[in-house]
Amino acid sequence: MALEPQYSAQGRTIDRAGADIDAGLRSYMLRVYNYMALGVAFTGVVVLFMANSPQLLMTLAVGPMKWVLFAAVIGMGWFSPKILTMRSTVAAQGYFWAYCALWGVMIAPMVLFMLQTPHGVADVSRAFFITAGMFAGASFVGYTTKKDLSAFGTFFLLATIGLIIAMLVNAFLIESTMLSFGISALVVLVFAGITAYETQMVKNMYREAPADMITKMAVFGALGLYGSFVVMFIHILNLIGIMRSE
Repeated sequence: MALEPQYSAQGRTIDRAGADIDAGLRSYMLRVYNYMALGVAFTGVVVLFMANSPQLLMTLAVGPMKWVLFAAVIGMGWFSPKILTMRSTVAAQGYFWAYCALWGVMIAPMVLFMLQTPHGVADVSRAFFITAGMFAGASFVGYTTKKDLSAFGTFFLLATIGLIIAMLVNAFLIESTMLSFGISALVVLVFAGITAYETQMVKNMYREAPADMITKMAVFGALGLYGSFVVMFIHILNLIGIMRSE
């Protein structure tokens, strides 16, 4: 009987520690999603800025410079893990906002073109809300599933490389609307999976990192999820545009 109070106290200590971890994880994930949402909003601001700067739009996003932007976005996404080794959180945040700005400049012509069509505002809004719904569902799966998704990392990497190659081949050699439709459909499916994978990865990182890395990890996680959201949005918008033109 003498051991019973000691056991109860230990159990309460463990429960309290678990509650602290859960509260910290929720706060951390909320920070990730807040950064991501602000990044999406900032990208919208950049698109509006480009809409009011037609000369800048033609220079940066319509001519040959669009391929420089494309390469820059791919490169920044690829090297985004460097955020975790940056000396300051300000530098990490600067990297994130630069990435969001580049995406805004790159997608501005497509979004503005769609807005000028008869159903443009409705189509862009529809694409955004479909993307938000798919993203939320995929991220929820990644956050709650007990299955280890890390084994899918190589598949998602190879699938992404394959889709980029297919898009470039279609843009320069084939120029097929139907192929563009098929590629966009595959991109949406693959990046929904990547969203779940990234969410689980971001969640798992929290349990392994020191406290002074939390902000950098949140920025890194937000950048990955933001990129998946924007890619899905672009290709859902492309699917809607192609279906409208048929």
